[in-house]
Amino acid sequence: MFLHLAAEFDLQRDVGPWLAERGWAAALDTSENSSALYVVNVERNGKIIYTWKGNQRDTHIGLYDLQTKENEHLYMFERDLRIISCTVNSERTLLAVSFRQYTEEERVSQLLQSVSKYLTLLIEIHPVNNVRVLKAVDSCVRVQFLYPVEGRNTSTESRLLLVSEDKYIEQFDICVVVEEEHKVVIQNSGQLPRARVADDLIWAQWDMTEQRLFYVVPKESRCTLKCVQFYPDENFNSILESHLDISVNDTRVKLVNFGYDDCQDQDVTSKSLNLQVFTSKAGGLCVCCSLASDIPDEITYSIYFLHKGYSKTFTVSLERTESHQLKEVAFLNLDYYVAAYLPGQFLHLLNIQHPDLLCYSLFLTGEDARIDTLQNCSIRSPLMSTVLDGCVGRMYAVSISDSALLQFLQKSKRDSERLAALHCALLCVRSTADLETKIIWWISENLSTCHSFDPIQEFIIASLYSRMCSETHNLDKLLPYTSLLDWIGVIPGVVCTTDIISLPVLEFQNSKGFWEKLNSNLESVKYAEPHLHYHSNVLRREWRTLSEEQKEERRTTTYLRNIFENAKKVLSHLDTWDSEERLVPLFQEEDHQQQLLMGLMVAQLKDHLMRHLQYVGKKKIDQIVLDYVANLLNLVHRIMKEVWKRYRLHSCVFCFEERGSAAEFAVFHIMSRILEATNGMCMPLPPGFHTLHLGLGVRCLPLHTLLHYIDNGVLHLTETCVRKLLKDLDDTEKNEKLKFSIVTRLPEALGQKVRQLWNHPINANFIARKYVKLLLERLGSRQCSRPISERLPVPVEFLPLNYLTNMLAEIENQGVHPYEKQDHVNVRFVEEAALKHTMMLLGLKYS
Repeated sequence: MFLHLAAEFDLQRDVGPWLAERGWAAALDTSENSSALYVVNVERNGKIIYTWKGNQRDTHIGLYDLQTKENEHLYMFERDLRIISCTVNSERTLLAVSFRQYTEEERVSQLLQSVSKYLTLLIEIHPVNNVRVLKAVDSCVRVQFLYPVEGRNTSTESRLLLVSEDKYIEQFDICVVVEEEHKVVIQNSGQLPRARVADDLIWAQWDMTEQRLFYVVPKESRCTLKCVQFYPDENFNSILESHLDISVNDTRVKLVNFGYDDCQDQDVTSKSLNLQVFTSKAGGLCVCCSLASDIPDEITYSIYFLHKGYSKTFTVSLERTESHQLKEVAFLNLDYYVAAYLPGQFLHLLNIQHPDLLCYSLFLTGEDARIDTLQNCSIRSPLMSTVLDGCVGRMYAVSISDSALLQFLQKSKRDSERLAALHCALLCVRSTADLETKIIWWISENLSTCHSFDPIQEFIIASLYSRMCSETHNLDKLLPYTSLLDWIGVIPGVVCTTDIISLPVLEFQNSKGFWEKLNSNLESVKYAEPHLHYHSNVLRREWRTLSEEQKEERRTTTYLRNIFENAKKVLSHLDTWDSEERLVPLFQEEDHQQQLLMGLMVAQLKDHLMRHLQYVGKKKIDQIVLDYVANLLNLVHRIMKEVWKRYRLHSCVFCFEERGSAAEFAVFHIMSRILEATNGMCMPLPPGFHTLHLGLGVRCLPLHTLLHYIDNGVLHLTETCVRKLLKDLDDTEKNEKLKFSIVTRLPEALGQKVRQLWNHPINANFIARKYVKLLLERLGSRQCSRPISERLPVPVEFLPLNYLTNMLAEIENQGVHPYEKQDHVNVRFVEEAALKHTMMLLGLKYS
């Protein structure tokens, strides 16, 4: 199963034995009344309130503590009642209960028309003492105590929310006093002070964790979502208002997280509003809504991403249309995802952080969507990553299964599914080292099967995003999370439409936590969020500019010094992370070009963050940037290390006398794809990468292919590899051809350093030709003023060569010397090389 459910609470497991020990075994007999024992409420502190029927059909209320795993008996009614709602204050001194006294049929048959159908009581339970009637009405009432900040000292005042089906919510203020023997009683004997919280609502949801109330009021043809935040200082205020384009035909009040939902009373064909609001730790705010469709074989649901300013509506064609099996869509809060679940049909995980592209959301059907333990319509998500199944009395901790996610990634054939699973593993699951290793293995096997995205690019960027964004607030809006700019793929059997919606209006002052993050998200939308993300185009432009400015040495000297200093900081920062001997021979040499790109990336990313994170401070930003670039290099090394281990390569791959194995060729191919991926994003590589890549290329590729790769920039000639190649290989005909092909392709600066290592007539001839060419090029339009006398100790009676050497000598005398660091390369060297080459062509010996 894709979702892993761990039962944190089970009535039969956690409460049943306790009831049996106390002689209430009748509560466990469900043959006559399947609802004799059921959950009533879940409080903020994780305590679960439940009710059961005693041996004499009396009604009991108990409490289970998830932390201590202990049960506690709270109260007993000497009647058979149907508890609708129940809540206890944080000090466990007061209990509020709402129950149905009689059904409508019982009232008529027993001539009880004057007796109210529902009764709401406030009871002193420390110890059990006075009972006060709060409401005696014919409409259903729900109750919920507010909870102060955890860890606060015991309070003498409690606040109680009362939610009525008559479409209003009010708050009661209850003061208590402690009398003799720690007896807690309600202080005010008269009416309790109350305040109206909301009116004319048609839907409400209680967020017990953050102590806030969401509710919806109809407004002409639309609905308005509002939120009231309750504070520890006993104040509350309306903090959010958002207009939703939702039409409501049913006028009945729908309540979420306000006590027990009788699954037997739910009518899936009704037009009642199936709506839930979910928040995420990163400041996401989603409204999930589903209305029954008039078409029997399809279902429609909408997700309003209020923090992004748009909504997505999905219409799903159902695979099986047995009406008796269909339930309404259940929505689950998984923090990074919102899940839309229809038992037996589909499980849709929608990415809250990045809902813009469908390829980051998972739409599962068949066995992938099956959740055996959740097959009825009474499930709800009272807490983040938690599911309560009211019908069976279980509460589960929900998480995405690592193993199921990996299996799905491995068997998926569509790029959209692969990309969604890859991002889910890296960003949501917070991958372990073992899972990350298996992902790298999957990437190495599927480099050629992903056509719409580069898995190496997505692995690097998503991993960096996951590792870095938890460090600093708002960093997630500035760093890239994908290499893709758009996605045109579709989900088979699903029609998706996107609509722009108005941003919610926030009214708060000095509020921290969720509201501050939500406000930051809304500000990002106003300022065109995609443009805030760092993009490699900026670095690429600067790279080109820097290449041009290198010609102006005085202008770039200081700038380049700073760039290389940045690179040194990154490499030294990286050394502090990994002091172990590296399996892959990287980071063992200096790479001028990669260090230049490293330092330039540091400078560019620092400027980008400084523009948007000024409040963080320069020192913190410097650290973030160093971490980012060092993590980038470390990720490439991590890929290389896992590939190296998988193909069982040794660190010594520079023995050019042998041909490469099939394993080496596979690693060479993967390294070529890494190079392609990083080039596409203009990202630096670890020093030594090009040397290792070239070494494998020499061992694995035929000469014409090797030279083709060099000429097209796939392989880069590095000093370390070329030096070893020229020194280690003997001068067989095959090796001469290889060496000469390499030497002729060396950049001028590198060529001057290493060509003299190959003491061979072919190389000498090439150097001489190069020297003559450079001398003549530097001479330009200047002509020799006069022929000079022969200056060689032994004149050669060969007039064309004499004339050439005389002319070159005159140029040298004018101060033109291309090879200043190589004194042995001069006119004399050219003359000797020319004579040797001529004699070799004539088949004569040169002495």
